[in-house]
Amino acid sequence: MSMKIAAAAYPLDWFDSWDAYEAKLTAWVADAAGQRAKLLVFPEYGAMELSSLGGAEVAGDLEGSLREVARHRDAVDALHLRLAAQHDVHILGASGPVFDGPRPVNRATLYAPEGIVGHQDKQIMTRFEAEEWDVVAGQSLTLFDTALGRLGVIICYDSEFPLLSRRLAEAGAEVLLAPSCTETLAGFTRVRVGSMARALENQCVVVHSAIVGPAEWCPAVDLNTGCGAIYGPPDRGWPATGILAETPLNEPGWAVAEVSLEAVRAVRADGAVLNHRDWAEQEKRDPEVKLARLG
Repeated sequence: MSMKIAAAAYPLDWFDSWDAYEAKLTAWVADAAGQRAKLLVFPEYGAMELSSLGGAEVAGDLEGSLREVARHRDAVDALHLRLAAQHDVHILGASGPVFDGPRPVNRATLYAPEGIVGHQDKQIMTRFEAEEWDVVAGQSLTLFDTALGRLGVIICYDSEFPLLSRRLAEAGAEVLLAPSCTETLAGFTRVRVGSMARALENQCVVVHSAIVGPAEWCPAVDLNTGCGAIYGPPDRGWPATGILAETPLNEPGWAVAEVSLEAVRAVRADGAVLNHRDWAEQEKRDPEVKLARLG
C-alpha cells in the first residue's frame, strides 16, 4: 500500500472572525488534497492562532490564550470532520489545549472521513509548558488503526525520547507523526534529529510538521522556526539521506511525499541493517559499565 503524505510548515495568523479561520484551514486542506495527499499533518500548538478570536488582551495572556483556544474545540472538530469527509483524507489537526481536568493537556486529534479516530496527548512537557504555562502530561499512548495503516503520534519533545516511539512501533505503528512548535533553530534541530533517529531505529516513516514565522500577539508562540518534512530509514529502497521531502526553512507550505508501507515492511525484513529487529539486543546484553582511567 502506498499513499501521499503532506506535512505542513504552517504560519499562525490573526483572525477577526471564525469565518477567517475556517477559510484558511479550508484552503490549506484543499491545497494538500489537490496534490493527492491522503494523510495531512498540522503542527503542535497550531491551534493557538484561535486565541486571536478573544482579542488582543486575551491572546496576549498565557492563561487567557489557553482557555480561549479550548473554548472552540467543538467547532474545530466539526470543521476538520467536514473537510476530511469532503476531500476523503485523514487529518492530524494542529494540537492545542484541552481541559479534561483542572489543567489542560496538549492534544492532537486524528480525523478520518468517517469520524474522529482518536487523540494523542503529549507525554513529556517542556520546561515552558510545565513551569510557566502549567500544561500537564497525558497518561497514555494511542495506536491509530486506520484505512491508511497504523499510525502513532509523538508530539514535539516526545520525539526526543526513543522509548515512546519504540512502544508504538512494537504495537504495530509503521508511520509516526511528529507535530512540533519550536522557537529557535536549536529547538527545531532537536526535534528534527530526534524524528530522524526514530525513523532509523524503528525503520519507519516519521512525518514532521512545524509552525513557521512570528506571531508576536501570542507570547506563548511568538517566535517559530521550522519546516515540514517526511523522513524514512536511510537504507535499501529509501533516500540515502533519510529525507523523502522537506520545505525550505521557515517558508509556509506542504512537504509532500509518496510513502509505501510495503517498503517499510521490506526494510524491516531485509534491510542492510535491521534496527527494528535488533532493538531487543540491547535488553539481552544489558552490559555492565566498567570504569577505566589512568593510574
